[in-house]
Amino acid sequence: MCSAAGWRERAALRERQQREAHVQNSERRGKEHFSRHITNMDFGFKAHTGMLALLTTLLCCLNGAFSKENCDGPLVSSLPQTSFNSSSQLSNSHSPGFAKLNRRDGAGGWSPMESDKYQWLEIDLGERTEITAIATQGRYGSSDWVTSYLLMFSDTGRNWKQYRQEDSIWAFSGNTNADSVVQYKLQQPVIARFLRVLPLDWNSNGRVGMRLEVYGCLYKSDVASFDGSSSLLYRFSQNSSQTAKDVISMKFKTLQNSGIIIHGEGQEGHSLTLELHKGKLLLHIKIGRAKSSSSDSPNFVTLGSLLDDQHWHSVVMERVNRHINFTVDKSTQQFEINGDFSHSDINNELSFGGVAGHGKSGTFSRRNFHGCLENLFYNDVNLIDLAKTKHRITVMGNVTFACSEPSNVPVTFLGSESYLQFPGPLQKDSMSVSLQFRTWNKAGLLLTTEMHQHAGSLWLYLSEGKVKLQISKSGRVLVDVTAGSSLNDGQWHSVDFNARRGRLSVTVDKETGSAAHASSTFHFAAGNHLFFGGCPDGRNNQECRNPFNIFQGCMQLIYVDNMAIDLIKVQQRLVGNFSDLQMDLCGIIDRCSPSHCEHGGKCTQSWNTFYCNCSNSGYIGATCHSSIYEQSCEAYKHKGNSSGFYYIDLDGSGPLNPQLVYCNMTDKTWMVIQHNNTELTKLKSSGGISQHLVYFNYSANMEQLEAIINQAEHCEQEVSYHCKKSRLLNTPDGAPLTWWMGRTREVHTYWGGATPGIQKCSCGQEDNCIDSNYYCNCDADRKEWTNDSGLLSFKDHLPITEISFGDINRADSEAAYKVGHLQCYGDKNFWNAAFFNKETSYLHFPTFQGELSADISFLFKTTATSGVFLENLGIKDFIRIELSSPSEVVFSYDVGNGPFEVRVETPTQLNDNQWHYVKAERNVKEALLQVDHLPSRTQKAPTDGHIHLQLNSQLFVGGTASRQKGFLGCIRSLQLNGITLDLEERAKITPGVKPGCPGHCSSYGSLCQNEGKCVEKYNGFSCDCSLSAFTGPFCKKELSAYFKPGTSVTYTFKEPYELTKNSSTQSSSIYSDLTLRGENITFSFRTTQAPALLLYVNSYYREYLAVLLNRNGHLDIKYKLQNNKDAEIFRMNMRNLANGQLHKLTIKRQADILNVQVDQYEREEFNLSSDVEFNAIKSVVIGKVYENGELDPEISRVNSLGFTGCLSVVQFNNITPLKAALLYPSSSPVTVKGQLGESQCGASSPSNPFAIETTHSLSDHSGTIDTGEPIVNAIRSDSALIGGVIAVMIFIILCVLAIMARFLYRRKESFQSREAKGDKSDDSPDFPFNNDPNSQNVLSENQKEYFI
Repeated sequence: MCSAAGWRERAALRERQQREAHVQNSERRGKEHFSRHITNMDFGFKAHTGMLALLTTLLCCLNGAFSKENCDGPLVSSLPQTSFNSSSQLSNSHSPGFAKLNRRDGAGGWSPMESDKYQWLEIDLGERTEITAIATQGRYGSSDWVTSYLLMFSDTGRNWKQYRQEDSIWAFSGNTNADSVVQYKLQQPVIARFLRVLPLDWNSNGRVGMRLEVYGCLYKSDVASFDGSSSLLYRFSQNSSQTAKDVISMKFKTLQNSGIIIHGEGQEGHSLTLELHKGKLLLHIKIGRAKSSSSDSPNFVTLGSLLDDQHWHSVVMERVNRHINFTVDKSTQQFEINGDFSHSDINNELSFGGVAGHGKSGTFSRRNFHGCLENLFYNDVNLIDLAKTKHRITVMGNVTFACSEPSNVPVTFLGSESYLQFPGPLQKDSMSVSLQFRTWNKAGLLLTTEMHQHAGSLWLYLSEGKVKLQISKSGRVLVDVTAGSSLNDGQWHSVDFNARRGRLSVTVDKETGSAAHASSTFHFAAGNHLFFGGCPDGRNNQECRNPFNIFQGCMQLIYVDNMAIDLIKVQQRLVGNFSDLQMDLCGIIDRCSPSHCEHGGKCTQSWNTFYCNCSNSGYIGATCHSSIYEQSCEAYKHKGNSSGFYYIDLDGSGPLNPQLVYCNMTDKTWMVIQHNNTELTKLKSSGGISQHLVYFNYSANMEQLEAIINQAEHCEQEVSYHCKKSRLLNTPDGAPLTWWMGRTREVHTYWGGATPGIQKCSCGQEDNCIDSNYYCNCDADRKEWTNDSGLLSFKDHLPITEISFGDINRADSEAAYKVGHLQCYGDKNFWNAAFFNKETSYLHFPTFQGELSADISFLFKTTATSGVFLENLGIKDFIRIELSSPSEVVFSYDVGNGPFEVRVETPTQLNDNQWHYVKAERNVKEALLQVDHLPSRTQKAPTDGHIHLQLNSQLFVGGTASRQKGFLGCIRSLQLNGITLDLEERAKITPGVKPGCPGHCSSYGSLCQNEGKCVEKYNGFSCDCSLSAFTGPFCKKELSAYFKPGTSVTYTFKEPYELTKNSSTQSSSIYSDLTLRGENITFSFRTTQAPALLLYVNSYYREYLAVLLNRNGHLDIKYKLQNNKDAEIFRMNMRNLANGQLHKLTIKRQADILNVQVDQYEREEFNLSSDVEFNAIKSVVIGKVYENGELDPEISRVNSLGFTGCLSVVQFNNITPLKAALLYPSSSPVTVKGQLGESQCGASSPSNPFAIETTHSLSDHSGTIDTGEPIVNAIRSDSALIGGVIAVMIFIILCVLAIMARFLYRRKESFQSREAKGDKSDDSPDFPFNNDPNSQNVLSENQKEYFI
């Protein structure tokens, strides 16, 4: 052992070196982190929670070795037997003093009297020591060894703390025999004087037996103790008042949950405060008005929890310019302060331990710190060491340089079997009980007793976070009072119960003003036993009944009739009784600090677990990990959605927030990202300003925009410049007058339609500018208006964020600009696939990083019965997803708690060569597996156990490291934590794997509706709607038109014997055999006209088919298939169909069988008695028939009215006349007369209640995302004023026209009422046909009529 002077000198040197290294590393990490994140902050500062190592320990000295790497010397072997203690010993030869590694003294090790979970072995190392490893053996020459154990540590031999790793109580695996040594290096070194080992399990054929060794080195520290009214005032040296970097580091311990630890103030409102508030550390940095970007704006960060546990906690505060790293124990928050700040702004002095006056304005706590500080350093200055010499340190009050330890003995109630029994008070006619407790549970029993002489049962318990006192007898409640609220916040709360002379009272937290009181009408008599926390043997004990929840939490300072309960004697079984308690420690854990709830989920907790409230976050799951939104418009499209606004989550479970975009579902799926200025905006000159800047704010932030653009196959943005004597880019050799920037902040001098890197516009690229001497139309500088427009499509430069215009200041210059929305199509991730054609083939990727939360999703299709989709291995941990059988998918993993499996069995087989969806998620709470749309299966994780998934091998996709059980088939869109793996690129260079995967129609073909045909593509599929009356990406869009009386659409067939096939794929016509033995007709209509001709089909042989509404609005179908016979009429006597509602009509004839169905009504069947062949079809007419020379007289009368109303999705066999007329009028054999245009009049009411919100056009919602005015700098635009004037004028004109129309209409009505009734023009849609006596439907004698 080195001399005191020597090791102190070397320790100080080593301490300084370690501290400098720690600061440099922290500074480097902070700079790297801020360089990545600081540009994305939207407000004064933004905290990010991360993980940093514990504050580096400051001294290591053993056998001359002082480096950190050599802190591994044996600590136990040289200790005397008096340094050992235990719960009990089997005999003197089994005493704890014989528990030294590899020693055979005594009985060869320690063994307790009883082998149960209450035994422990304790070692006193003599002084605080850094412990880095532990090794165990069984008892020599016996069958006694421990197979698992816990480790606890303490500075005083009281108030123990359990060793934790991965944020969980860590159970060490022990021995498998008596002689082998099992050693563990602690992941986090422990600094303590006392060490305790608690056996959890042991050899079933023996008993608890143990020998051990502990490794580490001495630990040196400087300590100062503050009594709540004392402090240290430190004054900086004048030559160090301006620094770019400050570092404050220390450790602290306290039992008080509030108190100011550091405080400093400046003259202009600057202040720095570190305080403890309700067990959490709060850091305030306030910047005064002179240096702050926003006046009096505080920088405020909270970190840590339950820090009032009388254990050491490390704190490091680092400032690099405006960037702050704030670390408490293992958690770090990093942020940027509003303005410049250094310690010179706080009057060159800081107060540690408190401030005079016990609190300052702007702090939560009104009292000083009461506890101990250790190794307090400010910029490498040891302040406690200075305080001892009082050099530049002023000691205020009673500061001592040793840490006094309170004698509180807490006890932890773990679960349903936990209780503490203690004798009742001696005085039976009165009783007082007081205690302190802390818990997260809202309910639990604190105290119960059966009162003397059967006076009743008393319960003091928690309910909904309040303390309640209830006394009942024989089922009748005698007393029921409540006190306190929100007592399940994890803080210590005191409860005082008093019963004396018929008065009962319950006081919470010493607040006598809110105490609950009651008067007893019965004789109060205390019971023989008091039970705290629960009852023995559950709830059926006659001396103890608990109709409420058991208590889970900690208690301390338990007094009965003002006499403290000695919990150490209870632990030694000298007084009272107990079960399933942890004595001399409080095992409360804040499971919400740090929070495992992601994406802004709100964390709440109970004693055993935590809960995440994901409401309004856009995410779901136990930890709010999985997004509820799709990742692209392409994904929404392939769920069958139509155009509209949708939230997309570009990186799934990643850090990017969901974003509202417009999805334009055409043949290509466009994602439209809006910005704040898409209108044509006029520019005017402003004197003295040469450049005019325009900025564009998008509905997505830059990180989201970058992800959208990178994910898309193609992006574009339209830009136009309208000019009159205003140049755009200048001469080819001149400096550019106008430039623009994209998201990378690079300046670009090309315009829409031109190639990047050249100073040209679209006309210059295509050599068609109005003046060939220039590369832009506007650069010709002409006096008439012209423009330069085009698309920008180089993705790396998009979107436009800023434009600078440079030639609008001349007197006669005029200009206007317009920038369109950013539009992108194609999702490179959605169709990214690979085909595995060998069982031994696989793709490998870097190790999957998903320690605390991991989600994996993909689609697969196969004909194989089994195979591994992916696998990633660690030393012991692993993760794997496989198809175990044709109808079962298995997700298995191990994070150190043993293998877990989640299985999903499907009702149908999965090896059907169709795409199936798999999603697996694993977090600290559970594992989840979902297949297709089946209910997900979950597997709960252990409450306390390993939580980190530690992998180190490559990720194998489509196989395993052993090349066994490989997958045969296709895997598509494989995503790990929101990141898509590029299977196609890796497959291009991997034998046995092919990029891409065909056969999408087998899974997605059902999306092509209304007789649309699925067409395979390399990346996806498309729907061919040429044979359908519908259009759109999935043949779902209804093609409708509103007809006026003169509107007619005639689809004409060629004359017989001259028929040829039409080669046009857009004609929507199929020339089948024109002698038909059947028809298949469907269309929808909406009208209030009756009678009305809806559809007419004729032939070259004067045969015809007519579909019409009669004067009563009933449906008539006329067939004439023989010249020598009259037409047959089939009438459906159902409700009036001319009611203005949309009706769908289906007519099917096969030979002489005719079926008719209207809407969802029952189908009707008829029989034709005439010929069954419809010969030489001539034309199909919808609307008015203009070639009416051969019309049946009755049909001619109806036809004279024309048709007023809506016709939609008209189809005659494979002929779609309305579609041909609307979409392909020039290439189809259609003749349109009158006014015809596409309308939405035939749109049926959506069954989906959200469809109305998701099927509108972008123009309908322009500006709904960001309604702000264009952010224009130094630009004066009169467009708003002009627009307002125009709007007012239009409104006035419309009002005048409405008044005039109403006046004329009344005059017309008055005139008509005085005239005799007569025929109206054929073009009139209001002709009242049923008032004309000549227009009656009169049947001839030979006509046959069928009434249904």
